Amino acid sequence: MADIFGVVADSTRRDILRILLERYNQSSVAQGELSVSDIVSSLGLSQPTVSKHLKVLREAGLVGVREEGQHRYYHLDYAPLEEIEDWLIPFLSIDVGTALVGAVDDTEVLKDEQRAFAAAIGKAFADTSFQMQHVVKDSGVKKSVKKWRKND
Repeated sequence: MADIFGVVADSTRRDILRILLERYNQSSVAQGELSVSDIVSSLGLSQPTVSKHLKVLREAGLVGVREEGQHRYYHLDYAPLEEIEDWLIPFLSIDVGTALVGAVDDTEVLKDEQRAFAAAIGKAFADTSFQMQHVVKDSGVKKSVKKWRKND
């Protein structure tokens, strides 16, 4: 199985996940499925490009597919997002950018470029957390995070 972080690192694949999530939130039937042609028209990309990204998402288990004749209908599968959730949880309770920059100031080992890098890491964690909150909005994953935080 592909590294889940590498899979969601691609902006086109995140866009596909977002589109499928929007469909899921709007639909009470058919698991919020969308056809490949619907995804293509939403993104404005070529069908081969979208199909390539859907294959990566499918192999990572982030989307499921239902075949009907020559048509394929895709839907979200939240289970693999638990790996991302497990990795992110320790970072959600601290301000990573501030913590890393503070550590730099204490040790005075790192240079200005490294401080900027540490701040960028903090921003990346915050951005990822924000994006993932939308992806896991309606999944059971969110409930498990709340339960985990209560036990802390």
